[in-house]
Amino acid sequence: MERRAILLNEQDDVATALIDLAKGDQVSVRAGERCVEVTLQNDIPFGHKYALRDIGTGEDVLKYGLPIGQALEEVKVGSWVHVHNCRSERFGHRHQKYGVNA
Repeated sequence: MERRAILLNEQDDVATALIDLAKGDQVSVRAGERCVEVTLQNDIPFGHKYALRDIGTGEDVLKYGLPIGQALEEVKVGSWVHVHNCRSERFGHRHQKYGVNA
């Protein structure tokens, strides 16, 4: 079976699409002991993220086991996570907490 998405860390709130995924697809990912299956609420382009859990407004979004941004609005499980609903911390204050490579 073709691997369609990847979960990089057991603590992550998002998985990354390895191919274009369609709304309604059921996608399963695994990291360590954690396995999560979700039904996608949106089309997810290759290389983009989707939520593995409901994420509240203002909550950190974890990828690589670290915060990569904050939710700008409520994000439902299976929804596309991108700049329209997640503020990036790529160049933000988190570097001081996690180091320059965070």
